[in-house]
Amino acid sequence: MSATATNDTLDERVSEICANHADLEGPLLPILHSVQEEFGHLPQEALPQIAEALNISRAEVHGVVSFYHDFRESPPGRHVLKMCRSEACQAVGADLSIAAAESALDIIMGETSPNGAITLEPVYCLGLCACGPAAMLDGEVRGRMTPDAVKSLAESLRK
Repeated sequence: MSATATNDTLDERVSEICANHADLEGPLLPILHSVQEEFGHLPQEALPQIAEALNISRAEVHGVVSFYHDFRESPPGRHVLKMCRSEACQAVGADLSIAAAESALDIIMGETSPNGAITLEPVYCLGLCACGPAAMLDGEVRGRMTPDAVKSLAESLRK
């Protein structure tokens, strides 16, 4: 598929998403979530189109995208490992577990492995405070993610 055809498809789909949310009060967040769900990330080319459709500035759209940690500017890996950074998890060793994941995957928080196998992302509370440190792998919450448990999980995902 050519770049022009891809951009045309992107433009069409973003227009449809904006139109589907036009009747909502405060449609920006639902539109951004829908675009990310559709494309796996928020393509930079879509942001000005969203701003125009909502009659808001590009800066406002960018501000919302950069404020919320769940929005991605590039496609994620085949697996997404979210590590909890909340105070409750930090109190029971989350920093050590995060360091173990970064070491095992040879990436830092917010990056995707070069082979596209895994993306490591921060999350600020998974509601599993009593079982911290907590993590979420591909939408499945996991508790008691000690450095050894994280390292073992990370190693299995590198492939």
